[in-house]
Amino acid sequence: LQSTVTVDEVFKTLKCDKKGLSEAEGENRLKLFGPNKLEEKKESKLLKFLGFMWNPLSWVMEIAAIMAIALANGGGRPPDWQDFVGIVTLLFINSTISYIEEANAGDAAAALMAGLAPKTKLLRDGSWEERDAAILVPGDIISIKLGDIIPADARLLEGDALKIDQSALTGESMPVNKYAGQEVFSGSTVKQGELEAVVIATGVHTFFGKAAHLVDSTNNVGHFQQGAITKRMTAIEEMAGMDVLCSDKTGTLTLNKLTVDKTLIEVCSKGVDKDMVLLYAARASRVENQDAIDTCIVNMLADPKEARAGIKEVHFLPFNPVDKRTAITYIDGNGDWHRVSKGAPEQIIELCKMSPDAEKKVHTLIASYADRGLRSLGVSYQQVPEKNKESAGDPWQFIGLLPLFDPPRHDSAETIRRALHLGVNVKMITGDQLAIGKETGRRLGMGTNMYPSTALLGDKSTAVDGLPIDELIEKADGFAGVFPEHKYEIVKRLQDKKHIVGMTGDGVNDAPALKKADIGIAVDDATDAARSASDIVLTEPGLSVIVSAVLTSRAIFQRMKNYTIYFDFAPFMVLIIAILNDGTIMTISKDRVKPSPKPDSWKLDEIFATGVVLGTYMALVTVVFFYLAHDTDFFLVATAIAVYADWDFCDMEGIGWAWGGAIWA
Repeated sequence: LQSTVTVDEVFKTLKCDKKGLSEAEGENRLKLFGPNKLEEKKESKLLKFLGFMWNPLSWVMEIAAIMAIALANGGGRPPDWQDFVGIVTLLFINSTISYIEEANAGDAAAALMAGLAPKTKLLRDGSWEERDAAILVPGDIISIKLGDIIPADARLLEGDALKIDQSALTGESMPVNKYAGQEVFSGSTVKQGELEAVVIATGVHTFFGKAAHLVDSTNNVGHFQQGAITKRMTAIEEMAGMDVLCSDKTGTLTLNKLTVDKTLIEVCSKGVDKDMVLLYAARASRVENQDAIDTCIVNMLADPKEARAGIKEVHFLPFNPVDKRTAITYIDGNGDWHRVSKGAPEQIIELCKMSPDAEKKVHTLIASYADRGLRSLGVSYQQVPEKNKESAGDPWQFIGLLPLFDPPRHDSAETIRRALHLGVNVKMITGDQLAIGKETGRRLGMGTNMYPSTALLGDKSTAVDGLPIDELIEKADGFAGVFPEHKYEIVKRLQDKKHIVGMTGDGVNDAPALKKADIGIAVDDATDAARSASDIVLTEPGLSVIVSAVLTSRAIFQRMKNYTIYFDFAPFMVLIIAILNDGTIMTISKDRVKPSPKPDSWKLDEIFATGVVLGTYMALVTVVFFYLAHDTDFFLVATAIAVYADWDFCDMEGIGWAWGGAIWA
């Protein structure tokens, strides 16, 4: 569809409306247009198998095989068919093993990628659901919000402008504003706002799909492999050396299953009761976004439909990590205009321009909630006599506080204990209040030495509690009330102190810190933006999977060290390795090793020095033993000692004539 076509004409052309398609119509169009994904190029299994014979090591073996039959006649001898067959057989065995290993890895990767398939909010049969983006068809109505990667080319419907990062498509470094009626492209990222849109193109017919098709039509100049969980392979090595893990609280240390205690709701305005505070908060919520706070509040109503009963929504301001609040402008049954906002108490207090005494009272209530580990949610209200969504309206009234409780995960305390035992210091980085962070830290056994985000402001010479900021960040158990820039600053300063830092995150506001960290970890159910910025994507909730990943990475690291330095191997094992080197290499990934109890890193000086010492020792001993065996009878004496010596004082046991004969042979 041309960009000059209006939205109404789009609906007419696609034979749809703002209510979306029916499920039956969606399935019919899916058969017509195909799934919303790029076509995968089928690779010949035979060519893939033969590809394992086309590398420098295989070339040497192939040349040796040719020489075995081609050069034999130079000496008047028949072709050396035995060597030729042996080399070719070995070549086929190596290629077969490599092919099977890569096929198994590919199957595992495909299964994992299927679990990480993009999701989207889709309107079908009049109801909003989270569905796989692959089923989208032209005419579908979707909802896109902050942090989403747009799943298909679409036209925006009515609402405020979005900020879109389309640098991956156009090269523009700055986000661009997209207004109602304009087109957004598949693969671009929403940086601000929330809006509904009608899909106009999917799969290979999108702007992104056409560009990918042009790439496929050119000659291949390289081969890319992407891991399903580990997006950057060196992250495995860095995770083995990770000594600080900065973890967000909600959904990682806690269950992210909020509840509201109605009995503890505080009313801060005359003419309002607890039920009205809850109702106003529900009106400033959207259940279709599946936000944990919104869902919790709406479900606390006797009937969730009450949230929109008797009112007409004019405008909705979605949550963003800077303003930390939502707002709705609506018209009631009498035609009067109202506006309600809910969000972080500090933001709502600032919105209401309260008197010092009233503000002090609210802060006291917030502190009492926090002392019990409860989060606070402020609710405010105003009338809009101008009856215009752009107007400022009457002064805001702070009408009440809602207490929210998010219980810790059942395995968080044990996981943190294991992490500390492994030498990984876990720091809680949360946007909640300091008292809530301390209470959660106390319950989880991770310490209560936490500071507000204001402690992070200032240069390196600034001191808090008698400590320079860099040292404070090192010794702190966590920080509360943080914004995205604070997370980035924490990671940066820890790296400046030579720490290897891991950072967990799930929201778009975590993306800068995830990118900056040595190991960026997108937790389960992370936004598309967080996954894009991370090095490792987790498919299970909680910290336990991260500790398992640390153990696995250290085991891999230990295997590499064992193969690099033959340190504790007996001479006979070295002989076996020399004979069956290829077999040993194949078993490295399954080697049973004990992961290091402390963070690991490559000590290249130690490895080099060890190699020099062991190499020199082996060379000297070889020369000495050759001399003794060739020019003296010492070797006979040594053999007799090795065969018969059973000396308890030095824990020596004779090897017997069987092994003695093998050594002589």
